[in-house]
Amino acid sequence: MTEDRISELLAKYPWYEAARVAASGGTVRREVDVEKLAEESEGEIISRFLRKTDFRIVAEEGDVEREVCIEAEIDDEDDLVSEELAEIYLVQGLKCEAIEIYRKLSLLNSEKSAYFAEKIEKIEKNN
Repeated sequence: MTEDRISELLAKYPWYEAARVAASGGTVRREVDVEKLAEESEGEIISRFLRKTDFRIVAEEGDVEREVCIEAEIDDEDDLVSEELAEIYLVQGLKCEAIEIYRKLSLLNSEKSAYFAEKIEKIEKNN
């Protein structure tokens, strides 16, 4: 890029940082006070950032549209949840139903969740 072109860009776009750096003949390095950064805790750095920019995560007003489920929700229709039922579904070719049963079993038996995840993966690969 020629100096004339750089000057033209700077005149037209004073905020154009790349042209400003090119016009100065290289890169612009700013000194960082490492000791000062080491003195600040994570909380202080975050607080300073939030005061400067005011980027905050705020819950929206109104009703919650969807709740995050952290436990298995099994109602009266789900009384019959077993590996045998999942195997029967597989024999019948009902792969989606079998996967659903394995997912429920995984939620109910967290110690066997890896086992059920493998079963689900095998079914999905053969799909």
